[in-house]
Amino acid sequence: MTPSSQQVPAVIAPVEHGRLTEAILDFVSQVPNSKVGSSKDPASESRRLANRAAQRAALTAGSLALPPGPLGWLTLLPELIAIWKIQGQMVSDIAAAYGRHATLEREQMMWCLFRHTAAQAFRDVVVQLGDRLVFRRMSYGIAQRVAKKIGIKLTQRTISKGISRWLPVIGALGVGAYAYYDTGQVASTAIAMFDGEIAMEETAAGTTAKSAAPKRKARATRMVDKLVDKAVAGAARKVARTVHKASSKKPRQPKEE
Repeated sequence: MTPSSQQVPAVIAPVEHGRLTEAILDFVSQVPNSKVGSSKDPASESRRLANRAAQRAALTAGSLALPPGPLGWLTLLPELIAIWKIQGQMVSDIAAAYGRHATLEREQMMWCLFRHTAAQAFRDVVVQLGDRLVFRRMSYGIAQRVAKKIGIKLTQRTISKGISRWLPVIGALGVGAYAYYDTGQVASTAIAMFDGEIAMEETAAGTTAKSAAPKRKARATRMVDKLVDKAVAGAARKVARTVHKASSKKPRQPKEE
């Protein structure tokens, strides 16, 4: 049995993009730790990690898609968050395999997780120059704007996925297969990123502040040097006057008795 056109709009609310935006921002606020060590063959290790994560994602998504009808719609957001956790841990482990976990930040995490979903959302955040990716550090406002664009795309996708909740077994298989594919896309983005060069571009304000700091320090040093020179010169003049005064003084003659 499939939902009627009157039934579907009534259950779309649980996945509206505002809630997805908040969920994305909460999720990427912290980068997961990793127990994976640096690998001599990071590409092979990353593929192994990706395959394992994809299997877990497929099983998790398929299990959550089993409840039929409206109850299945209620599992959409929990399913997304569960998949993100698996994918986020995978990205963290791939970074560790490449020996780059220490430099993994939320900008790179968002790029890996959502580039294949909403590439246009990163237009003002990431610039690709050959094998090099230049990331602009995101303020909260920019991160919120990017997350909102991703949330809109995910809302459109989850609505179509949610209809499969009305076909429990067949729908669960389809959702599981898509989660497997989706996790593979995330892995491909992460491997390509860590296999190349990554750079962080500071904001204009940050760059100005950093470039101004040495100038302020140099100016302060020059002021101190001038004060010291002035004090030394003043002391030297004072000593010179004292010596001159002492040398020009006539010696006192002894009194005759």
